[in-house]
Amino acid sequence: MTKYLTIGGLVAAGFDPSGEYLLTVSHSGRGVFVTTSWERVARDPHLAYPESGHVLGIGPIDGVSVPVYEIDYSTERLKFSTPDGKVSLEYEQGTLTVSDDNA
Repeated sequence: MTKYLTIGGLVAAGFDPSGEYLLTVSHSGRGVFVTTSWERVARDPHLAYPESGHVLGIGPIDGVSVPVYEIDYSTERLKFSTPDGKVSLEYEQGTLTVSDDNA
């Protein structure tokens, strides 16, 4: 399974402690995606950039301090995996590609 999430200006992303939600941080605010379907379940247009590698969650993970991976500005890429390592995510040019490594 491969999913493509359009997220312009992504600067960071990470998973809540349960691994059920992906928090994305962009120049347009924050979004939360549920990892069972990769559908967006929350959106906040207010800017909230990472501080010390964490960002506060919104929606179903409101107030949770989420550790995030930040984009490498020298390559304009961001690559990381789900906490269980079964799904890889790679961001480039406005698209976050979600790939199930077991498919």
